[in-house]
Order: sequence, then C-alpha cells, then structure tokens
Amino acid sequence: MATIYDIETEADAGMDAALAALAREEPVAIPTETVYGLAADATSSYAISSIYEKKGRPRFNPLICHVSDLAMAEQYGEFDTMSRKLALAFWPGPLTLVVPLKPGSAIHPLATAGLSTVGLRVPAGFAGKLIARFGKPLAAPSANTSGRISPTSAIDVEDDLGQKLRVILDGGPTKVGVESTIVKSDETGVHLLRPGGLSVEDIERVIGGRVLRDVSQTAAIEAPGMLASHYAPDAKVRLNASRVSLGEALINFRGQSVVDADKAVALFDLSPSGNLREAAANLFSTLRAADRTGAFSIAIAPVPMTGLGEAINDRLMRAAAPRGK
Repeated sequence: MATIYDIETEADAGMDAALAALAREEPVAIPTETVYGLAADATSSYAISSIYEKKGRPRFNPLICHVSDLAMAEQYGEFDTMSRKLALAFWPGPLTLVVPLKPGSAIHPLATAGLSTVGLRVPAGFAGKLIARFGKPLAAPSANTSGRISPTSAIDVEDDLGQKLRVILDGGPTKVGVESTIVKSDETGVHLLRPGGLSVEDIERVIGGRVLRDVSQTAAIEAPGMLASHYAPDAKVRLNASRVSLGEALINFRGQSVVDADKAVALFDLSPSGNLREAAANLFSTLRAADRTGAFSIAIAPVPMTGLGEAINDRLMRAAAPRGK
C-alpha cells in the first residue's frame, strides 16, 4: 500500500522517500505539469521492467526519459540545431523531443524499446528537482494501468496503482492535464509525433515554419501515446455527438446545443466558457467522472481542432478506438 506525501507540506520527507525508492530501483508516482508519472531509473533494466510490469504496458511502446535540464539531456541524446532551439524555448515544459541516442548513452534499451532514438523532456516543478537530486534520468510514463485514463491527481494514481506502489508524491491537480507534445526534428523538418500540452502554433512561432503532421495512428511506434487505443474508460466513447441516447452520459464543450441532453445519465462540460486550456486540464478527470456514473456509453460533443483542441481530440479519438481483447 502506497504512502502519499504532500509535496507542499511534506516536501523534504517526500523527496527523501522518493530518492530512497528510486535507489532501490522501484517506481515512484510523481506529479508533473502534464499528468502524474510512474518514474524509475532510466538506466536500470530492473527499474524499467518494474514500470512495464506495474502498468501492464507493451514493451514495444517506448518511454519518455525525463531530465533536469538541457545539459543533462545532451549527455544522453544528440541535438540538432532545431531540437536545441525548441529545448531552449520550451523547457521546462510540456514538450518531448525525440532525438538520436548518443553513442554510449547509459539509458537502457528497454526504455527506448530498442529504438536508436530517445524521447527526452524537462518537467517543471518538483519533478525537475527530484531528477536533479537523483542525478540520472527518470523514465516516467503516465502512472496508470496501460491504455486507461491518465491520472491528473494523486487520488487517481492511488485508485489505480496504489496497491502496487510504496510512494506517491501529491502535487495537487495537474495544471496542463494532458501529456506532453512530442516532436522530432530531422533533415526533412519538424514532425509532430503526438499532439499534447504545447500547441503546434506555439512551436511554429519558434521554428519559423510549419510542423509536419505526417504521422498517423497506423504509423510505426516511434514515441509514447501512438497506440491506436489508449486513454480508455470502461464505457464506450462516442465522439462528435449531436444527440444523447438513452443510458449515455454527456460531456459537452462550451454549453453547445445537444439534442436530448436533459435525458443524459449525467452531464459534464469541459469548459462552459469555451477555454481550450481549461478543457485540456479537465479532460481526464471528466472522463473518469463520466465513467463512474455507470453509463454504458459516454457521448462527447465536438471540440474545436485549434490550439490545444488538437491534443484533446487526439486523446478522445484514441479513447474511442476499438479495444483489443
């Protein structure tokens, strides 16, 4: 059973407990600005195997490795001019950069699923301080059972993985609420591998050009979050709903008109004011709340594809995708 440490009131005790667990090659649940991560030593095969085991995660699905700053990142990955420019502009923050592994990199092949590249990110806040104290990168996928809804609070982690962990660090509700944006820079341009908490428009302002959206859900797995079915509640998910059917819960956006909304088992709104940043922060907690109603299906009203709406729609499409048996 996990012990939960509030990092506002128990920062020192939480830091010490996390460092001790990491030294034992155990995964620890940590808050980041995106979602809660299940973190362990990225250089240890045992620690990484423990992440895969506790999540039930396929081993062909690579893990993002979190570092304390760009200097640490460059110990493990090779940065071209554009990748370095993006790192300087957006780190710490919700951006993961996929770069070639540096020859002799200590990151274990289990973390990269045997690929010749690695996804690196510098998280903001307590997570970055923990990595700096630990002195090694932390592999940290979302702290939930693989394929299920990502956690945005310590209680979400406890409800899902609490029996499998000894340490959960509680940083309160996450600010961004969806996973990081993942991009890769190469000689052909900057490629979007996964939309996330940093908008493509913000990236394009820095690179002075267009981000190439040429990676589909059927592409080879190059980064986390590319599985077709992911982020799934128990209930079925129905997208772009204009009408509610009997027995469905409804997740709306900006209070738009939905036929028979008054007949929904339960009604939620990601952002009554139409704020996409608020909608992203509320997405996973709202999916969890709708799932807890016991509805057989969750109808979701249209969400714009602009800005963070791209990341929201990506998560919803994967939540609605057919699930393997």
